[in-house]
Amino acid sequence: MGVVNVTPDSFVGEVRTPGLDESVARCRQLLSEGADILDIGGESTRPGATPITVDEELERVIPVIETIAPDLPAEVRLSIDTRNEAVARAAVAAGASMINDMSASLGPVAGELGTDFVAAHMQGTPATMQASPSYDDVVDEVLTEMVAAATTARDAGARQVWIDPGIGFGKDRAHNLALLSAIDRFVASEFPVLIGVSRKGFIGRIHAASDQGAPFDSVPPVPTDDRLEGSLAIAAWCALLGVDIVRVHDVAETVQAMKVVAAR
Repeated sequence: MGVVNVTPDSFVGEVRTPGLDESVARCRQLLSEGADILDIGGESTRPGATPITVDEELERVIPVIETIAPDLPAEVRLSIDTRNEAVARAAVAAGASMINDMSASLGPVAGELGTDFVAAHMQGTPATMQASPSYDDVVDEVLTEMVAAATTARDAGARQVWIDPGIGFGKDRAHNLALLSAIDRFVASEFPVLIGVSRKGFIGRIHAASDQGAPFDSVPPVPTDDRLEGSLAIAAWCALLGVDIVRVHDVAETVQAMKVVAAR
């Protein structure tokens, strides 16, 4: 799944494509690099992000979907990354076939529309989620919530349903690593798994600690353009354990890593 951020403020600056022409060009680039799914998002959910209006989100994503959908190969899915029902409905009408929902609440909408659905976990909202995330047992809690949301979507009639533990969404480094260490438990559930870790902050902190031989969290994270190796390593780890979809910014490099995994 290749990321297409039709936003001016997503956390990976060099792949932001806030304009129609830029976003369509990125879609075509990701297709040429081997993406199986294009995930179009119009509202940043990075830590600290503030919400935008539904109208603004619609203005960003619908022209991109309308432009790229007619040219997609039959085997490529077009996903809308949104928490808003109105945006999900408009995106599906424009040509999207998958709803990627960080609120995990739009399962009934996916069922009504007969689309694919990703139930993704987030504690809190983007504006506040990293302030003080807290769990009694992060693996049990996230797995239980996501299976429940996915079951709701499936029972409502969604075509195919995935669960996403929401790495980095209301989780600190320890939470993220606990979830990744237990990813086989998610894979063993009745739903296939999607993972998105690409270039996230905890990878930047792990890189910085490794680079400087320092304790975790004692040095600033490396910038987003220096997080590729960790992103690929975790994508390969997840694929080896049976994760079905990896959501990434760097499609060409990840496709090559997946080919290595497939050749094991």
